[in-house]
Amino acid sequence: MSAETTLENTAQQSNLEKFIYDDQIARMFALATLVWGVVAFLVGIIIATELAFPSVNLGLDLITFGRLRPLHTNAAIFAFAGNAIFTAVYYSTQRLCRARMWSDLLSRLHFWGWQLIILSAALTLPLGITQSKEYAELEWPIDIAIAVVWVGFFGVNFFMTLARRRERHMYVALWFYIATIVTVALLHVFNNLVVPIGLFKSYSVYAGVQDAFMQWWYGHNAVAFFLTTPFLGLMYYFLPKAANRPIFSYKLSILHFWSLVFIYIWAGPHHLHYTALPQWASTLGMLFSIMLWMPSWGGMINGLLTLRGAWQKVTSDPVLKFFVVGITFYGMSTFEGPVLSIKSVNALSHYTDWTIAHVHAGALGWNGFMTFGMLYWLLPRLFQTELYSTRLANLHFWLGTVGILLYIFPIYVAGLTQGLMWRAITDTGQLAYPNFVETVRVLIPLYFIRAVGGVVYLSGALLLGYNFLQTWKTRPAKYEEVEHFAAPLEKQYEDDPAPESRLTGVLEVAKKLDVFEQLAWHRRWERLPRLMTIWVIIAVVAASLFEIIPTFLIRSNVPTIATVTPYTPLELAGRDIYVAEGCYNCHSQMIRPMLAETKRYGEYSKPGEFVYDHPFQWGSRRIGPDLAREGGKQSNLWHVRHFRNPELMTQGSIMPPYPWLETRKLNFKTIPDRVWAASYLGAPYDEAALTDSIALAKKQAKAIADDIHRQDGPAGLEDKQVVALIAYLQRLGTDLFKTPKAEKPSAEPNSAKTGNKTAHAEAAETR
Repeated sequence: MSAETTLENTAQQSNLEKFIYDDQIARMFALATLVWGVVAFLVGIIIATELAFPSVNLGLDLITFGRLRPLHTNAAIFAFAGNAIFTAVYYSTQRLCRARMWSDLLSRLHFWGWQLIILSAALTLPLGITQSKEYAELEWPIDIAIAVVWVGFFGVNFFMTLARRRERHMYVALWFYIATIVTVALLHVFNNLVVPIGLFKSYSVYAGVQDAFMQWWYGHNAVAFFLTTPFLGLMYYFLPKAANRPIFSYKLSILHFWSLVFIYIWAGPHHLHYTALPQWASTLGMLFSIMLWMPSWGGMINGLLTLRGAWQKVTSDPVLKFFVVGITFYGMSTFEGPVLSIKSVNALSHYTDWTIAHVHAGALGWNGFMTFGMLYWLLPRLFQTELYSTRLANLHFWLGTVGILLYIFPIYVAGLTQGLMWRAITDTGQLAYPNFVETVRVLIPLYFIRAVGGVVYLSGALLLGYNFLQTWKTRPAKYEEVEHFAAPLEKQYEDDPAPESRLTGVLEVAKKLDVFEQLAWHRRWERLPRLMTIWVIIAVVAASLFEIIPTFLIRSNVPTIATVTPYTPLELAGRDIYVAEGCYNCHSQMIRPMLAETKRYGEYSKPGEFVYDHPFQWGSRRIGPDLAREGGKQSNLWHVRHFRNPELMTQGSIMPPYPWLETRKLNFKTIPDRVWAASYLGAPYDEAALTDSIALAKKQAKAIADDIHRQDGPAGLEDKQVVALIAYLQRLGTDLFKTPKAEKPSAEPNSAKTGNKTAHAEAAETR
């Protein structure tokens, strides 16, 4: 009788179940991680190069900075990091649960569905099909596909695997995976509620301040629950495996997990300091951001101390090298994040490249290095052979380390330079650098060094690709499918008896605290995935509602301004061109109440100015100047020539030319749908705008085109995209200074007079 037959008979007699892990799905996601990682890094280098040399786009609209930047961020986050997450989850969950994934079909649907979503993003974003919300740019059909794939395929498969597990207690990595799946689903759904006006266009149901709040509630927590919690799960599983050491502290991992889940969700509003968001909300975000420092460093310490007694391996094992540097970057980023959330620091750093440096240190340092370490650990196991070259892996480590340092330090310097130059005031109280382009020219050498650092980092990733390919080539003709045996979980289970207090001679409350601190209650939770999931949902939803409900319901948060009116039909179309060209990637529309900003741009922005902005266009960085008060600053002809050749109008400008705006026709037929959607979302259009929007748009376009021609500009622009975009730009920030229309005589003079006075007063208060 063979050993296998004996084992099988023993299993039958012992009520053991036989199962085989599905490593093919982990192999598929690992390959996708590598491929999309190279794409993300390559696109990043292209746009970094365009900052130093705008002509690199060769005059092609598809690869301008504004259109490619969302592709780069989406590829880095959802394609590269996303596939890395799935590789880790599919490999580790099966082993931690001692069970094959619940459904091979759902696993494959998840894989191919996610790759199709990424491909859709790669096709639509360069075409200018975007919602313009950072990290959530994809339009509504793709958003629906994301929800189906994430919840219907990935989430169901994961939780059903938990339900069918053969390991009673869930390991810490699974806790982080639970938090990831649940919270990302909530963030994605609520941030992407839109009114579609076509297959490739929609308007956010939120406007202005509320939209900004929702976006950064999503944006900050996308970082938290897509780039942090799943990678911590990855760390808690793969680091002890690679070091062959148990995790340093079980208690610290519990503290790390729950404090992150409960605190992180509050911190989003710190992205909106000194904007039109209510101050209480951004202050609350700052306080919770600072509190985040403690649990984040608890996780970092737990990771690094797991290597106690194994540090000698770090010098020779490339996997541990990647993990150590990755965890170190996690510690640096989670220290820097709270610092950046402090209002006085944020006043300097916001809109500058400092934030970009912070993001890249986290994404390329923490996420990138943890992914590389995981892949090098997995390659021999997934392909059931030796890693092709440890030497190349070590070379990759050093190229990656040098590359990221060369990449982020110039960006930090650029960020500090921008912030200090923007706010510099002379002894006479004037701006030291009144011309914005002065603050751009000094950054060109830093942009160049940044691009070189990106090339070095990418070359390391290409080495991984070569190692990956060569290792794959030496795989066996047929993968061995190792059979595992484990008993199913019995329905009845009794927890260990509740511990007693170890203290004597103290108050009863102290004894209860001592019992609580022994964490027997948490040990019980670890065998109850539904209970743990419910607590994660409670933590996330409670914190979100605490901030969202007042922001949406308290009227004083967004005071109305009587002179702010909806965009005209042509301006609405122009605004959509602004969005499609990705102008928000370089220009903000938010003047903060700071001396340097009001002297440079004009009156600071008011919440009531954005009530018809679906979505908001405040932006998050200033490669170019703020445009919140752009209306009326330049002539229509100046804008035409500026779009044709920015360098001609502003010497030293790094804005790419947009000559196609003068030749592409504006599709007037879509304007009624845009007006209808804006009206549905609350814009008070009159009957003429609702029923004759095309005629109104053509009339305004003709007036602008005639004005351009009168100034010796080109003729015949009345049906071109450029006039719509100019109409929108000339409107920006002008409503605040208009004179309110006089109220018509009313049958109730007293009440009408009172109401009119209120409207005037509100308008006056904003000046």
